[in-house]
Amino acid sequence: MRFNTLQQWLSWQESLHHKEIDLGLDRVRQVYQQLHSKPFNIPVISVAGTNGKGSSVAILASIYAQAGYRVGSYTSPHLVHYNERIRINQQPVEDTLLCESFARIDEARGEISLTYFEFGTLAAFDIFHHAELSGELDVVILEVGLGGRLDVVNLIDADVMLITSIGLDHTDWLGDTREAIGFEKAGIMRSNKPVVCSDLGMPQSIQKHADKILAPLYRLGKDFNFEQRQTDWQWSDENTLRTALPRPALIGEHQYQNAAGALKVVELLSVRLPVSQAHVRQGLMDVRVDGRCQIIPVNQSMGGQTLILDVAHNPDSVQCLAQLVAEMKSSGQVHALVGMMKDKALADSLQPMRELVDHWYIVKAPIERAAETAQLAAIIDTFPVVSSNCFEQIAVAFSEMQLRAKNGDILLVFGSFYTVAAILPNWIST
Repeated sequence: MRFNTLQQWLSWQESLHHKEIDLGLDRVRQVYQQLHSKPFNIPVISVAGTNGKGSSVAILASIYAQAGYRVGSYTSPHLVHYNERIRINQQPVEDTLLCESFARIDEARGEISLTYFEFGTLAAFDIFHHAELSGELDVVILEVGLGGRLDVVNLIDADVMLITSIGLDHTDWLGDTREAIGFEKAGIMRSNKPVVCSDLGMPQSIQKHADKILAPLYRLGKDFNFEQRQTDWQWSDENTLRTALPRPALIGEHQYQNAAGALKVVELLSVRLPVSQAHVRQGLMDVRVDGRCQIIPVNQSMGGQTLILDVAHNPDSVQCLAQLVAEMKSSGQVHALVGMMKDKALADSLQPMRELVDHWYIVKAPIERAAETAQLAAIIDTFPVVSSNCFEQIAVAFSEMQLRAKNGDILLVFGSFYTVAAILPNWIST
């Protein structure tokens, strides 16, 4: 084995390939075929989209776990620990499993260079294959990383594909229109395999690609629906009606769309993976994803504030976050700590918060491709704010935000995974 610890493997992977992102499947396919020559014999679900992928994976995993199935799930990026990316039975895999898998990949690749992301995705495939062969896995759920058509996850021929909401993100790689991005996401489709789309305003490029390759497409609002009620909600398609469903434990109105898409996937796999109404209900109540509209009460014994952590980093996801903040805001003020990547649509992403935030705490996220504080400040300074300040360290910015906040105020941290990850470890036990 080249290295003995997970951190050694990860540090080496970061500098192994000459590009951080290198879209294409040829190199990775060669390595995967060396590792495993046979496909999965258990159901595989792949999930693509701009927003809602991680939540949809979590909802599916929670429902199937409640039904007693052994679930392997892969998501990226992680928030605190790398192991979060690969889970079996909703628990992050151990360092030992990852190191052993990295060693097998390293041997199989020969002279082929791999990116950090490619190494991790292949490790997920490899770990799930070994778990299946050991009779320890019943279903695999894979989150697509960047796009779909050229993403490593697209090496796997899934049994059902789920496409969540489509928005403008990664435009340098995927195109600068929803139609172009929709086409890239549609690349995960397979002929004669069902595809579910939970975007109510689905780009036509998704429909066109489904028609072209004869993939049955099920659309939210057309082939299945949901209806919110005062105390519960219901889901239906042409064959099934699920009533008295509990509100998804994940916060935000957009989570009904994610849950609706997940339930259609459950229906399409119901012959191979039967799930009862009770399991669906419990799965919806138990689902959790850190850093997605995560609400944490702070200093409640003294009146307290509300801390909201959200990795929202593009216009659509920040709009959903802004809706939540607007609903929660009462007499208090809103303090927002923000740090974003420089390749994002910064102005459009910050715009939904223009009228909501009173005090801004601007930071540079702890990664090389983060936007400088001056870039963010130039946008925020055009907003009608009470105050805005730049900080070199996230911890200092957060401490200042806590110090200035009064009872009834909202403390908001958003803009990137890296920004939220710098705060989250202090609140994990909560």
